[in-house]
Parts: sequence; structure tokens; C-alpha cells
Amino acid sequence: MCTTTTSTPSSGGLQRRIALVTAVFSVLLLLLLLHADISAVKYKIQGFHMRKLISSAINDVLPSSHRKLLSPKSIDKPTRIWDDTNRCSEVDLEINQAPGAPLPSGIPTYSVEIVNVCASGCAISQIHLRCGWFSSAFPIDPMIFKRIRFNDCVINAGRTLHSGQSFTFQYANIYSYPLSISSMSCL
Repeated sequence: MCTTTTSTPSSGGLQRRIALVTAVFSVLLLLLLLHADISAVKYKIQGFHMRKLISSAINDVLPSSHRKLLSPKSIDKPTRIWDDTNRCSEVDLEINQAPGAPLPSGIPTYSVEIVNVCASGCAISQIHLRCGWFSSAFPIDPMIFKRIRFNDCVINAGRTLHSGQSFTFQYANIYSYPLSISSMSCL
């Protein structure tokens, strides 16, 4: 009588193959990392290592809405409206703009917050901004923000913004508009 047996891969053989593939992959990954580390040390540009350049490039690309950049205007002594030191100045209004979630059509949105940060308790009205040819893919309540003409937009329909108060609005456009104070009235 003749018997034939078929061999099936044992679980021990399969485990050895997996271990071998894992070991080869680990060695290749280690060599790749070692080569990248050597390359980063080898190349110097004006005394800086590539790692420093790469990390600074990553920091420049990632959006950071929580950071506020200081402008030279805020470092110098503020220019007072009507040259009256007891009244408010342009630095008493803070304009923050940050990207928001895009519309379903893919158009980016932006949130704008305007805050009266006057420490002496001043109230500000008739706030006008330089806004270029401002437009939005969706309508904005004209009582909050309205373009009157080129480079002239009025905030809060000219109503008073008291110390510590703020208001926000959103707009959608392919790019953000730089917004800055063009005129205001101190109360």
C-alpha cells in the first residue's frame, strides 16, 4: 500500500518568513535613516545644518492662527487721532484675520475679529477700513461690514464699539484681503 502525504507550510516556517521580512525591512529603514542623518550633517549652507533649514521651512509652511505678528507701527509710539493724547489711537483697535473651513465648492473662508482694546475705556465709532475691492462669495450683513467704495469699508454700520467689545464676521474669497484702519471717531 502506498500513501502520499501533502506538505502544508507549518506555522513555524511562516513565522520565520515574517521575522526575516521584518528584519530586512528594519535594516533597510535603519540604513535609510543613517544615510539621511549623514547627508544632513554633510551639507552645510552658510553654517547651518540641513535639519535646521528643514525644521524652519516646516514652521514657515504650517498655518498658525494663534500667533500675532508685531508690526513696526505697534512698536513705535502710537499716532493719536486729532493729536489728542487723551483720546484713542489706531492701536486701540485690533484686527485679527484667520483662515476658516472652505465652502463645499472649495472657496476658502476667512474669519475677521475686530476688538476695541483701549485700556483707558474709550469708545470708538465710525470705523472705516482700507479694504481694496473687497468681495465675498456669500453675502455679509451690511450692518456688520459693508464696502462703500473702493478701499473704503465701514464696520458695525458706524455704531459705537465700546472698550473690551468685539465683533466678528466671515467672508469667502480665493484670497484674503488685507484690512487696516483708515479712519475712526473717538468718543
